[in-house]
Amino acid sequence: QVQLVESGGGLVQAGGSLRLSCAASARIFRINTMRWYRQAPGKQRELVAAIPSGGRARYSDSVKGRFTISRDNAKNTVFLQMNSLKPEDTAVYYCNADIQNSDFDFDEAWGQGTQVTVSS
Repeated sequence: QVQLVESGGGLVQAGGSLRLSCAASARIFRINTMRWYRQAPGKQRELVAAIPSGGRARYSDSVKGRFTISRDNAKNTVFLQMNSLKPEDTAVYYCNADIQNSDFDFDEAWGQGTQVTVSS
């Protein structure tokens, strides 16, 4: 089963930056939309950003103008550049992807999550 492996989380002061990466653990027939979610303690998981294989990225209002999602299709990798971080950005960040194992076999993959902590 395909897994997504995240890296790049950590502790940073408010106003700082972090870059998250997420790569597929195995060769995949096709990856469609890739996303980043986050979940703060006691809160529901929320969609942060999404990027289709050939379309425009979309962002939640809470991160628009501060975060940038990008992808390297050749390496089946998605990135999340996070600038001007705020304490309310503290959460576990998960990557997610709509994948295909063949032309008509659709599936979904998740990463294990990476902790981002922003101190005030």
